[in-house]
Amino acid sequence: MRSDLDIRLRQLETRLSNNSKVQEGDVPSEDPNSLLAELNEITETLENLISRINITNCRTPAGNGITLAALLARRDVLTRKNAILLTLINTASNRAERRVSTDIKIVSTVDVRKLRKEADSISKTIRETDNKIQEINWTTELI
Repeated sequence: MRSDLDIRLRQLETRLSNNSKVQEGDVPSEDPNSLLAELNEITETLENLISRINITNCRTPAGNGITLAALLARRDVLTRKNAILLTLINTASNRAERRVSTDIKIVSTVDVRKLRKEADSISKTIRETDNKIQEINWTTELI
């Protein structure tokens, strides 16, 4: 439902933009005031839904004394950390070619293999966490 509302908001944004100006004497293909009323309705519904989701996430146990909200936060932070590590790994493992022995030698300042193992481990944790979140989502009623 939340995804559907997000899609409708993006479409509504485009429709509002397309109908915000017309040549003098012309009329827009859609009434901007009706679109604005729809915008208000959708954003109010979305705000209510997000509040209910957040309350549900805060009240839903996820095991080991943590809530679903904490589990979601963990997944999001691990995903960001892993993206940073993967960027570092790609940058550090990208070798600069030397054409002659007098060219400056560029060396990695980090242990790429160690970082790769850490990134792989984090990826596994993210997958497991995501599976746990999906399992809880299927068995939890929205408050």
